[in-house]
Amino acid sequence: MATQLSPKERMQISRQTMPEQDATVRSGNFKEVNLGFSEQLALLEAQRCLQCKQAKCIQGCPVMTDIPKFVGLVAQGDFAGAAKSLLGDNALPCISGRVCPQEEQCEGSCIRGLKGQPVAIGYLERFVADWARNCGAVAADEAPAPTGKKVAIVGAGPAGLTAAGELAKKGHDVTLYEALHKPGGVLVYGIPEFRLPKAIVAAEVERLTQAGVKIECNVVIGRTYTIPELQEQFDAIFIANGAGLPQFMNVPGENFKGVYAANEYLTRVNLMEAYRKEEGSTPVLIGKKVAVVGGGNVAMDAVRTAKRLGAEQAMIVYRRTKEEMPARVEEVHHAAAEGVDFQLLVAPLEVIGDEKRWVTGLKCNRMELGEPDASGRRRPQVVPGSEFVLECDTVVVAIGTKANPLLTATCPELKLNKWGNIEIDENGMTSLPGVFAGGDIVRGAATVILAMGDGKRAAAAINGYLNQ
Repeated sequence: MATQLSPKERMQISRQTMPEQDATVRSGNFKEVNLGFSEQLALLEAQRCLQCKQAKCIQGCPVMTDIPKFVGLVAQGDFAGAAKSLLGDNALPCISGRVCPQEEQCEGSCIRGLKGQPVAIGYLERFVADWARNCGAVAADEAPAPTGKKVAIVGAGPAGLTAAGELAKKGHDVTLYEALHKPGGVLVYGIPEFRLPKAIVAAEVERLTQAGVKIECNVVIGRTYTIPELQEQFDAIFIANGAGLPQFMNVPGENFKGVYAANEYLTRVNLMEAYRKEEGSTPVLIGKKVAVVGGGNVAMDAVRTAKRLGAEQAMIVYRRTKEEMPARVEEVHHAAAEGVDFQLLVAPLEVIGDEKRWVTGLKCNRMELGEPDASGRRRPQVVPGSEFVLECDTVVVAIGTKANPLLTATCPELKLNKWGNIEIDENGMTSLPGVFAGGDIVRGAATVILAMGDGKRAAAAINGYLNQ
């Protein structure tokens, strides 16, 4: 169908809206917010693609997905062909189609967006990936001939899973080591069910195991095994253990009862299923007034989770305005629609508690924006005499994470930068021959799709190294 439309006709088609749960309903459940495109919506949206010869959207994608190809096949109604194309480029399309910040990457580079809105590439990616998962109509590639080479991957998050899939395609014997009891990394412990259902992650992982990838959970590299021990057993290693060490505000009262790091809060709810409340085996505080400090995607995940757990008032405490928030625009929009209270231009000074050390409030300053800082955003400055107390009984700190030294401390030969992240060369190799690294342990806390891009590039470099 795409070839039957002129560019002018394509330009006249409006961007299709993703159906979603009603905000008042979804704020009380953990079911997925976005409901996905129907075939009709997908066909219409795909026909908006101009099929550019110099497709900037591909360059905007960290895993270099051939976007015009799979979108063009959708427009023709060839969903099986679209799925085969997409799965050939992207190891985890069901996931990236849901959580990738397309507005900054592929869609941000879409020529169609220069006059109107860009093609909804993320929604189409999700549609195709879900279609393939539900129909099972995409034939698996023929198993490659075994190379006899063994690769260990540390961390079954987005970077590790992507690298595993790419290396398995080349015939290498891949073993993934995961510290937690389920594979997925941040996909299962960090991203809530209402944004990324765990069944989706499990299905993507199952596809990798069917391709021959072995996964060993409850294995902490740095404790169970060290990198030098893995070097004795494997021909190459890819370190992708993320950056999961929480950062705190370093203010008085931060050790009071009722203060969580966002990592712990979300892990309890997501991975340990505390959202099931009485049916779950792990408890979490159900605060009436929850203050989440931060303005990124993790903060949005935490505050929307608090709302669903039953908070009467779920608040974002952020020292700048909405315009400066690093969170995805869609997530901020969803949070606002669900009744989240945005306490903007507010910076915490101290956590207040009672005589039993339970949180009762957050002492804060009002802020105003001054000149831009190194990030390009206007620097927040204290408004003199503006101190006040924000009443709350739970505080969730979501101001970022950093590299956990557990692994690197047991391998001093690994060269690190001043932030404790692993240094790599242009091929993704560390200071140890045959040991590669990627994802958040290299670049610091970043997005799922950037980690996936690192995993894909590292797999290509590892394959080249093994074939020397």
